[in-house]
Amino acid sequence: MREFRAGDTAEAYAVCLRTGDSGEDASALHTDPDLLGHVYVGAYLALAPSLAFVCVDDTGVAGYVVGASDTRAFEQACERDWWPGLRRRYPPHSFPAHTPDGRVLRLIHEPPEADADVVERYPAHLHINLMPRLQGLGMGRRLLETLFDALRAAGAPAIHLGVSAVNHRAIGFYHRMGFTEVRRHTTSLILARPL
Repeated sequence: MREFRAGDTAEAYAVCLRTGDSGEDASALHTDPDLLGHVYVGAYLALAPSLAFVCVDDTGVAGYVVGASDTRAFEQACERDWWPGLRRRYPPHSFPAHTPDGRVLRLIHEPPEADADVVERYPAHLHINLMPRLQGLGMGRRLLETLFDALRAAGAPAIHLGVSAVNHRAIGFYHRMGFTEVRRHTTSLILARPL
């Protein structure tokens, strides 16, 4: 495990895609292999690289964790410095709205804001993805603990994350890591914990 390096971006995007269907491979669902990475990992690597860590094995990057110590500030930075370029690259009707790519495209053009009451209590947030070959070996725990240390050093008091309501394996892992459910949406849960 190590800090993110600029040369890791393509491999981190690949991990995002290969774990992007509630922990399963989403490659067959997306015609643009970079789209998920642009939404769920790219901005963190570009705008908050000091809060990005990767797991590397013999084949390269096999997992990562990325985060932001201040969710509102990060959302503003994305609106200023990340989304405009992607909006030019992917105009609103680049993909049919009912397809997986179309649903991700909507996140680029209409990025959701984190719930105000959640951000007030748990201002930091994270995304983590780990290839199945490294799951169950303690690497997810190490990634999170490393990020937690970095967030504490940045002054963040608490953290939240979103997870698919059907990703039971991930939900169990987050519970073991001290997260509890603070919000339930139709298809996702918001989990949080103090740092």
